[in-house]
Amino acid sequence: MTMSVTTPRDVEITMTTDDGHTLHGTLTLPDGPGPHPAVLCLPGSGKVDRDSNAGRLRMELGVPLSHALARQGMASLRYDRRGVGASPGDWRAAGFVDNRDDAVLALRTLRARPEVEAGKVGVLGHSEGAVHAMWLGSHEQPAAVVLLAGYARPGKEALLWQASRVGDTLPGLVRPLLPLLGKVGLKQLTALENTSTDVARVGGAKINARWWREQLVHDPRADLPGITAPVLAITGDKDLQVDAADLEVVASLVPHAETRCAPGLTHLLRVDPGAPKLTSYSRLLRRPVDAGLLTEVSSWLAQRLR
Repeated sequence: MTMSVTTPRDVEITMTTDDGHTLHGTLTLPDGPGPHPAVLCLPGSGKVDRDSNAGRLRMELGVPLSHALARQGMASLRYDRRGVGASPGDWRAAGFVDNRDDAVLALRTLRARPEVEAGKVGVLGHSEGAVHAMWLGSHEQPAAVVLLAGYARPGKEALLWQASRVGDTLPGLVRPLLPLLGKVGLKQLTALENTSTDVARVGGAKINARWWREQLVHDPRADLPGITAPVLAITGDKDLQVDAADLEVVASLVPHAETRCAPGLTHLLRVDPGAPKLTSYSRLLRRPVDAGLLTEVSSWLAQRLR
């Protein structure tokens, strides 16, 4: 006798922000009658859609994560950022605070769905999404919080650490240029901090200037002590973009948090047996998100939400 595997059911939903933007998303429902516990899934930064894909940088996190949660009996919601995928608008004009406000809307929308048990809704964020999950944990009282590769220091410090870490992995021929590149980068960073428009040209590139200004001054350490829900924070020891040492900050500010520095895990949520380097990203993205991580996270959430 063979067992049938039930495919989770997807429902397309829309949400309208206070300033008139329409966000399109996917509500994934597990098998069986509801209402179900549920998880809001928040992606990293940039031109990112509901599956954590940004152009050619395709993390393909949304579907395997939602299915892992569904196998544990939990619904989930993920959505396209402003100006990405099915959501209209200009993603460059959206600020860091806009993204946070949109996450608040999504959490409240998820709680209000008839298929969802409102008192059992958690949040899970990756990278920038983890920083917004910290804020939601402090201000919107979700039932559980999962932080994947979330930094716990001021945004500018996180950016400078990232630049230094990535620089250390560049090929030997390029390293003598690092002091010069560092000076150029700091000059452009100062120019960015002095912008006043939503979108600006810095170093010849058109960038999301308001997002950068707001992100650089944001300090998630102000939010962490206010989280009373269970917290799971995981960062890989091969993450080039977030310092795994920030897990110690999370643990100090949220004493009940469970933290883990995952061996071999990269910022892309794939395990890399080799030395971490930016040039490995294209190779890593040809593989799926680490199955062990998905199992760990979904099992942890199920124990706290069901």
